[in-house]
Amino acid sequence: MDDRSAPPASTHDSSPLRSWWGWGAADQALPDADCVALGSLVPGAAQSPLPVPDVCALALPKVRIDPPRALAPVMSSAPRERASHTYGKAYRDVIRALNGDLAAAPDLVARPRSEQEVIDILDWAAHAHVAVVPYGAGSSVVGGVEYRADRHRAVVSLDLSSLDQVLEIDRISRAARIQAGALGPGLEAQLRPHGLTLRHFPQSFEFSTLGGWLATRAGGHYATLYTHIDDLVESLRVVTPVGVNQSLRLPGSGAGPSPDRLFLGSEGTLGVITEAWMRLQERPRHKASATVLFDDVHQAMDAVRAIAQSGLHPANCRLLDPGEAALAGVARDGHSALVLGVESAHVPVGGRLAELVTLARDHGGSPTPTVPGSADAAANTWRSAFLRMPHLRDALARMSVVTETFETACTWDRVPQLYESVRGQLADVVKEVTGHEGTINCRFTHVYPDGPAPYFTVIAPGRRGEEVAMWDRIKSAAMEILGNLGATVTHHHAVGRDHRPGYDRQRPEPFALALRAAKGALDPAGILNPGVLLDPLPRVGTDRR
Repeated sequence: MDDRSAPPASTHDSSPLRSWWGWGAADQALPDADCVALGSLVPGAAQSPLPVPDVCALALPKVRIDPPRALAPVMSSAPRERASHTYGKAYRDVIRALNGDLAAAPDLVARPRSEQEVIDILDWAAHAHVAVVPYGAGSSVVGGVEYRADRHRAVVSLDLSSLDQVLEIDRISRAARIQAGALGPGLEAQLRPHGLTLRHFPQSFEFSTLGGWLATRAGGHYATLYTHIDDLVESLRVVTPVGVNQSLRLPGSGAGPSPDRLFLGSEGTLGVITEAWMRLQERPRHKASATVLFDDVHQAMDAVRAIAQSGLHPANCRLLDPGEAALAGVARDGHSALVLGVESAHVPVGGRLAELVTLARDHGGSPTPTVPGSADAAANTWRSAFLRMPHLRDALARMSVVTETFETACTWDRVPQLYESVRGQLADVVKEVTGHEGTINCRFTHVYPDGPAPYFTVIAPGRRGEEVAMWDRIKSAAMEILGNLGATVTHHHAVGRDHRPGYDRQRPEPFALALRAAKGALDPAGILNPGVLLDPLPRVGTDRR
């Protein structure tokens, strides 16, 4: 089964209508009354929500280029298509969309039905000096799909959602060849009859694609062991402007630098990932969860470190500080909460969960009561809040509340200082910027033997019309604090355009030289996602054809 030119039957058409301005499905957005109720919980918030504009009534920039006749059937300049492909889903994206600011809208949205059409689009774009921004499902929160370079004749958003099939399954090796446009639910639905799973469930699972996960080195829900999509890759197939790069399918290799590693995390700047062979797992049959409360957040961190270094590999090891635990409804009265989960496809997991709880108890934790054989209530509460949080963020954004997140990673020896520095120093910045005491919460999303990935949430009332500028100041300060502490600018949200300043400081200059050389070799016309990871090439005259 190797016909890459024939368009397979897409499962994308059955998806619910996506919100063009906010997170998820359009019918899941909170109504005005709920927005007002949420805003009332944030002193200083606006009294009424920003209205959601009629996308068909918005003044979009004029389309600057017509597609060639051969590609016209897969390209659209419809207002809703252009509007929904303008931004990702970060707070600053949502606010700008609500304000009808779509100045960065692409001229065309391309939905190729085959790899050959991807090749044809890149060939045309290189000769016409048209920027191409690869687009999985648009859930980027770092400016990864927004064109800001202003150095090309036009911009095409390359939406791969029609390439969404599981093409082959190797049951013996437990792997599958999957097209890059497959959304999480559709991918898992195709694997389920075989008793297999990719077992990669980021918060954006419903609204993100395999290609997006690969291009951004996404982190999944699971806290230990196979946390990043990198760990699940067997081989990649990537269309670049100078040819197709197909790596050899192997369980491992010591043959020089890995060709796959060049494209993992390249964020659409070096090529367009069209397919990947991915390592699969048996679907779990045994699951168990527990929640442990702590009076002291630093004792809780010590417990998590002991668990991460124990080799027990819990599927979930989510530490919520007191503010985050209260926000999620998991714990009150200043307690931190550790949500633990274990699973297996083969053996019962009760004994392993008991070992994890014992480790937590040894560090001052108190397990919450559970009924034997039933799901942990606190864990279920957290899970529901976790999935609902992006919709609450959008509702608060409509009330002009500055509410956004950022994440990082550092080694265990730096964790106490990082936690206190971010919460203390950033609190001062939030008050200076907004004029109000804000809320800064933290949770650990992933944990490793040598360090965790702290994930911070900022909530503060904003001033209508100034929300984006206020958040940009807060985010800039946060990146400065993280850089000074030797923490990464991002653990799993990618670099995009928003993290470029921090990323430029973080990466070694010899590596930057190599990356620039790779960009020049693979994308000599500089059309692929300009401004992400690297500065775009100088503007070329508009007379180029």
